[in-house]
Amino acid sequence: MIRATRTLAILAATVACPALALAGGPTATAGAVPATQYAPPASSPDLIFSVRGGVAVNPEYFGSDDYAVGPDFSLGFGFLRLPGGRTFGSPDPFYEPSGFGLRGAFGYVGERNAADYPELTGLNTVDASVELGLGIGYQSRYFDAYADARYGVIGHHAWVGELGADVKAHPTDKLTLSIGPRLTLGSNKYASTYFGVSPAESAASGGALAAYDASGGVVSAGVELGAKYRINENWGVEGAVTYDRFTGDAADSPIVQQGTKDQYGVRIGLTRRITLDF
Repeated sequence: MIRATRTLAILAATVACPALALAGGPTATAGAVPATQYAPPASSPDLIFSVRGGVAVNPEYFGSDDYAVGPDFSLGFGFLRLPGGRTFGSPDPFYEPSGFGLRGAFGYVGERNAADYPELTGLNTVDASVELGLGIGYQSRYFDAYADARYGVIGHHAWVGELGADVKAHPTDKLTLSIGPRLTLGSNKYASTYFGVSPAESAASGGALAAYDASGGVVSAGVELGAKYRINENWGVEGAVTYDRFTGDAADSPIVQQGTKDQYGVRIGLTRRITLDF
């Protein structure tokens, strides 16, 4: 049985912001570890990125009051050297970027098969979806914000957006805590795919799920509490607890009404900084 889990992996590729390192040297920010504590490698890297792998607990499908454990994965950009010497980011593992920049956005929604959930009997299967897109973000030592737009290139073939912001605190040099609001928006097709019930599906359910035409808009609103702990320059631990509440047409959907509007999530994983020299 394939459980429906939802994870978001962000590749924060900074393209144009004050933190851009065009001359190759790291730029120190207020409160950051001084650049003098970082010794560049003898052979300059061409690409540095981080990978997070771990586990996540999420509702089995949108609106479910049952939960499943699944994988959690994300990528983070650190440094890129292009032919000709132009560089983006910083090779300093303790560097803290600041300013505005472009972001790559990735989302995954697992398959929803009514055969796995008796309460959804009659609904058509919704295939697993892969969402790709771009966004713009702002980063600083004490505040982050972003706006992403993704399209389901596989699966739902619809648009979904996400807005978020975080206030950050640094109890120690290695620990960062964050908390902030989240807002998810979806197109009419997105809402129809995950929250709509066609007349044929309603009939197949024996009337247990009333026919419902869901329109797009604000799908959910919530909050995320996160923590990051840097073990050393290459390894770290990240985790987060999330709460979302469906709103509008999503909240009124028979699929959500038979489950719950309140959706919780937990994720935790190890991060590894990877350096490549081409």
